[in-house]
Amino acid sequence: MFTIICYDVVIDKRRTKVMKLLKGYGTRVQYSVFECYLSSQELTKLGRQLRKLIDPKTDSVRCYRLDTLAVQRIQIVGIGQVTADEGYYLVRDVP
Repeated sequence: MFTIICYDVVIDKRRTKVMKLLKGYGTRVQYSVFECYLSSQELTKLGRQLRKLIDPKTDSVRCYRLDTLAVQRIQIVGIGQVTADEGYYLVRDVP
């Protein structure tokens, strides 16, 4: 499911770790915002990983799950486009 993840992490070192983790799950569309296509299992796994990285007393990570109709209603003012789910991957041998 299309998921928007945004974060506010106080300490630079933790913020960098969160950013690097999220890069493995989706596309960075703004400084602290990622768009991802995640299954329920992937979101659960990501949540566990994030809890290990952040300080819940000072940091915040928000995950917004959007259905297909909600994704179609996203409006962007300025540059950028909504991240598309490729649905397939190209695998090839490299000599």
